[in-house]
Amino acid sequence: MLVHIYQPARNPMQSGVGKIKNWLMEFDASEKKHIEALSGHIGSGDTLSTQLKMSFETREEAIAFAVKRGFAYKITELQKRKRTPKAYSDNFAFGRKLNWTH
Repeated sequence: MLVHIYQPARNPMQSGVGKIKNWLMEFDASEKKHIEALSGHIGSGDTLSTQLKMSFETREEAIAFAVKRGFAYKITELQKRKRTPKAYSDNFAFGRKLNWTH
């Protein structure tokens, strides 16, 4: 069984980074999803992939858990965002390369 180990991305609607410190492990789907005939909802008999997310403090803990249980794992690294601090006054700087217009 294959598991994905990753660090979740920051919520784009907020500036905080509180929930991205832990590493998550999710199981791959072992059964195809299907549409329920009566209700029209999407369903699956595979509860591991749809209902289970495990959280670990470090990547090494997640890898050790997967190895101990005999799971094959795939690690996805979080791409760090390049931060360029800017000030509002930089819009009106004398040495600005492009003219500021509305």
